[in-house]
Amino acid sequence: MEEFGKAVNMTPWSLRRWLVTDDAKSVGQSDGHGESTVHASGRRIVELLDKGKVDLTDDDVAHMRKVVGCVHRHLEQRPAGDVDDTPWRYSLMNWGHDPLA
Repeated sequence: MEEFGKAVNMTPWSLRRWLVTDDAKSVGQSDGHGESTVHASGRRIVELLDKGKVDLTDDDVAHMRKVVGCVHRHLEQRPAGDVDDTPWRYSLMNWGHDPLA
């Protein structure tokens, strides 16, 4: 899915590295088990990036579409000023998109 490749601009390695940080864990609504849904989505995105196209399931493609929509919506909500250390950027990075890249 070409749109997913454009929306997710972080490599699996950089996303994996990001997701273990306190900043990555600090944003999003909890799923009731201590992990935010956007953080869990980030882990799923890493799995999708590691998969070959032929191995993608319908559920994988649906999640990829969700990611594209979320990234686009977040980008439209960019706050004014420096966004380097903001929850807005951290949330986007959990979706696999670093707006400063």
